[in-house]
Amino acid sequence: MKIKFIFLTFFCIFLLIACVERRVYLPDGKDMKDTKEGVSMEGKIPAEELKTLDKEDFTSSEFERIIKKLSEEIGDIHFDYDKYDIRQNDIPTLKKVASALQKYPKLRVIVEGHCDDRGTNEYNFALGQKRANAAKQYLVSLGIPSTKIEIISYGEEKPLCTEQNETCWQRNRRAHFVFIEEGK
Repeated sequence: MKIKFIFLTFFCIFLLIACVERRVYLPDGKDMKDTKEGVSMEGKIPAEELKTLDKEDFTSSEFERIIKKLSEEIGDIHFDYDKYDIRQNDIPTLKKVASALQKYPKLRVIVEGHCDDRGTNEYNFALGQKRANAAKQYLVSLGIPSTKIEIISYGEEKPLCTEQNETCWQRNRRAHFVFIEEGK
């Protein structure tokens, strides 16, 4: 009897977890569940605007130059204190990342989540993870396959600035994009 109860309890928990509806909220106030497909198409980059190129069109050194150029041109996105919502003024940066990933099919991106040094290491690690994931989910909403995006949190471990003021803290609350060639 006890075994059946334990089994039934685990089964119910599994069902609840499997059925939980996950929503990603976009800056315009809509969530991705608001459309028939479950993904907002607003802001999606039209495929006809992008010329797709294969890695084979480039030598390894040319691809490295492309990655370097993208890294210089595409900056970080920033977050408010204790938040992981995508801000309206960061959407153009995310669209540039999406455009690059669509233009170069063999390109992947690592989204690094960072925090300022206020809060515990554990809290900042979790917040950095949420920030990186928010950027990833927005890229997915723009049509980028999630398999082309990795996320990592550095929490407060890699600050750009070490002064103790709001300007410095704001610079550290960011998601940073690292482009890599697929398979590397």
